[in-house]
Amino acid sequence: MKAKLYFGSTCKEKQAYKNVLSPYDGRVVSSYCVCDEKDAQEILKIAHKASLVTKLTPLHQRMNWLLDVAQKLENERERIALIITDEVGKPITFSRTEVDRCIETIKLSAHAMSHVNGETFDTTAMPSGKKSLAFYKREPVGVVLAITPFNFPLNLVAHKIAPALVAGNAVILKPTSQAPRTAYELVKLFIESSYAPKDALSLIYSGKGVNDALVSSEIPRVISFTGSVGVGREIMQKAGIKKVALELGGNAATYIDVSADINNAAKRCAVGAFINSGQVCISLQRIYVHKAVYEHFAKALVEETNMLKVGSPYEDKTFIGPMVNVSAVGKAQHWIQSAMQEGAKPLCGAVCKDLLFEPTIMAEVTEQMQIVCEEVFAPIVSLIKVDDYKEAREKMNASAYGLQYSIFCNDLSMAQRAIDELEAGGIVINDIPTLRFDLQPYGGIKQSGIGKEGPYFALMDDYTQIKSVVIC
Repeated sequence: MKAKLYFGSTCKEKQAYKNVLSPYDGRVVSSYCVCDEKDAQEILKIAHKASLVTKLTPLHQRMNWLLDVAQKLENERERIALIITDEVGKPITFSRTEVDRCIETIKLSAHAMSHVNGETFDTTAMPSGKKSLAFYKREPVGVVLAITPFNFPLNLVAHKIAPALVAGNAVILKPTSQAPRTAYELVKLFIESSYAPKDALSLIYSGKGVNDALVSSEIPRVISFTGSVGVGREIMQKAGIKKVALELGGNAATYIDVSADINNAAKRCAVGAFINSGQVCISLQRIYVHKAVYEHFAKALVEETNMLKVGSPYEDKTFIGPMVNVSAVGKAQHWIQSAMQEGAKPLCGAVCKDLLFEPTIMAEVTEQMQIVCEEVFAPIVSLIKVDDYKEAREKMNASAYGLQYSIFCNDLSMAQRAIDELEAGGIVINDIPTLRFDLQPYGGIKQSGIGKEGPYFALMDDYTQIKSVVIC
């Protein structure tokens, strides 16, 4: 149950531990070391020293390291999935899926590194040049600080540490306090591998002064953060001159055109809106529906939603488990009540028992309501009637966020326009904006962040840097 620290490859404990309670039944499911600024400073020094060695580790060793961890994780699939469910209340079926995706992410990272190459240049191309051997190569950045959230406590850790490590960096991981043991178990697999370079990976948890010490230090050359816009802004203000990659909030939307397969769209939208209790950055939050099919779609969506099982996350058939904590439930309840006071009406849901929040469809909403214009991060979706695609596009693009959008239609011209005109980092045609493949580039624009995840793209954008070389 204890999530211990890793000062590089050395596992340590502290006197003070903090318990983590199950969102489902309130029992203690894990505990983590309460850290402080001194711990952060020591780990920074270890990581800096290790980075001078990790960059010289042969690529075959780094690739085999990741593949070894992936194999061991396959053997531990059910145990790790249960830990995820214990700590964050994710239904066990989806926890198993997350373990599977984590394995894929690690393998993708190992293989992607073999495609990270340099290029030669002919320096006689201009009259001012002369004959030489000129090229650029990619090399590790040094130390990477990875800060991860609760909603995908395993796979989002892998998306940061796997490409960073295979690139030859030293990594400091600070995971969410809600799922410390999930992170600890993955880090342990990395560190105990026979291929692991000494001190290449460190693990630290929350505590007084930890964030400021890590973020403001000059030792990390890259900070990769997934979380809220507010914390992202704070990191940018304190980071100084270093690369910062931010995967922040979203307000995902879709448009249902009159030409769409309405029943299929409703089925997929129920999944996109309510999977993981809506606690996904690309959870479907706004559905703009052509007025000619609005009633048909609304009825179909309610029917699909009512078939989703809410309950114990330990049962295979459960689709919606508990939200992560009381604060998250309270915010969702407040926003629903506020919208209802302004005239919105729930078509289903809008009730909860303990942290089990029923999937909620809101109608007769306005663009100014918080459940429409802000990131809800709860099992709430709003239906909005529009005249056509143009109106939907304007309302979708009016958001301060721009992570992923989608449309459902059977119109090639409209699909092409949506790809060009919708303002988001990712566009999906004929499926939900919640769709993500781990090998793709993933990241938003506007307030949704800076940079891209996806192993190859993270390697190119964040975890390697160009060095130019000329030999005369």
